[in-house]
Amino acid sequence: MSTSNFTRRGLLKTSAVAGAGLALPTYLSAANHAGYTNAPQGDTVTLGFNVPQSGPYADEGADELRAYELAVEHLNGGGDGGMMNTFSSKELTGNGILGKKVEYVTGDTQTKSDAARASAKSMIEKDGAVMITGGSSSGVAIAVQGLCQEAGIIFMAGLTHSNDTTGKDKKANGFRHFFNGYMSAAALAPVLKNLYGTDRNAYHLTADYTWGWTQEESIAAATEAMGWNTVNKVRTPLASTDFSSYIAPVLNSGADVLVLNHYGGNMVNSLTNAVQFGLRDKQVNGKNFEIVVPLYSRLMAKGAGANVKGIHGSTNWHWSLQDDASKAFVKSFGTKYGFPPSQAAHTVYCQTMLYADAAQRAGTFNPCGIAEALEGFEFDGLGNGKTLYRAADHQCFKDVLVVRGKENPTSEFDLLEVVEVTPAAQVTYEPDHPMFAGGALGTCNPGA
Repeated sequence: MSTSNFTRRGLLKTSAVAGAGLALPTYLSAANHAGYTNAPQGDTVTLGFNVPQSGPYADEGADELRAYELAVEHLNGGGDGGMMNTFSSKELTGNGILGKKVEYVTGDTQTKSDAARASAKSMIEKDGAVMITGGSSSGVAIAVQGLCQEAGIIFMAGLTHSNDTTGKDKKANGFRHFFNGYMSAAALAPVLKNLYGTDRNAYHLTADYTWGWTQEESIAAATEAMGWNTVNKVRTPLASTDFSSYIAPVLNSGADVLVLNHYGGNMVNSLTNAVQFGLRDKQVNGKNFEIVVPLYSRLMAKGAGANVKGIHGSTNWHWSLQDDASKAFVKSFGTKYGFPPSQAAHTVYCQTMLYADAAQRAGTFNPCGIAEALEGFEFDGLGNGKTLYRAADHQCFKDVLVVRGKENPTSEFDLLEVVEVTPAAQVTYEPDHPMFAGGALGTCNPGA
């Protein structure tokens, strides 16, 4: 779709014309945004990539770093340009951002909020990063988003799925491309109803932090609305590696569905333990026992191996999609690294491009100019179809994929198959939805 079919509402303000009753657009200029944190000096600009290089989400972090490096290469005119060639906005030309060569620094969040904040703080204060991005934990994302709000820096969230990131903990300086727990539940529930019926008893094991809590709330509400009964909800520490003691009670609970609100290494280990306990071979209440993983990824599927066969979940993006943008990204990433990208890689590549494009359209690195350029921005050509960066909460709305583990994979990367592309309209909610209430977006902070 051509750029002309998309409005750049983030760049427009309206002013009434006296006596005419008309609202005409006026454009932001760099002069409107003088004085801000880490205004780039010289001919380079520095971005901060803050990812889990250790901890239970380290696999996602490694793939995020690969994608960030690829994005920087493309922004600086290297490689084949990737999704810059398919992006509906045509502002990026391979000449860096606003003519400045893109450089970057990295940090290790350790999948810990305190460590992530310290790492981001260092990149802002010592390295002069004008934007922070990354993370594979919602606890980390929320903590770093808060820091960036205080510091006057844009935060382009990486892999964060908690409703709270763009709900009660949303910030004017923070933006999320990734989907959330509500969206996963809205996409999954109709598929689960068709597969397993309305008379089911579900047992939840849930990572004990903000993402797990809101994912559990979302999937429980969606399945209960279609008739399922929730037998129990049990919280598990994020640092857990052996879930045997949590799986054993499921056997005598009367549940015939186990919902694993776990991600990364947690999900690999809990699913492995569940299979070891024979849950997949059991019949309960006259029904085959089923396992559901609300948030899935190829990296998790690889870690869990054959245990994922036939198990359903949702994902933000998958490398098997055949739209031009997805194919372009898979080609670029595969050429550079020798294997297809994960959804974590995809979303952080998109976030980097969206930040760079917003700076180009706003004509400034001032976070408030960039925020205005992102708010209400509608785009296509980044692998998820038509997408809106909603101004009210800085959440992207796009199609959501329901996937399942392949019964007969052809390679170590061909482990999931897309069974449903859920339209964005089906997963869209009002900004004041009860699951997202309690926080105010506030106003952009330009910092210094």
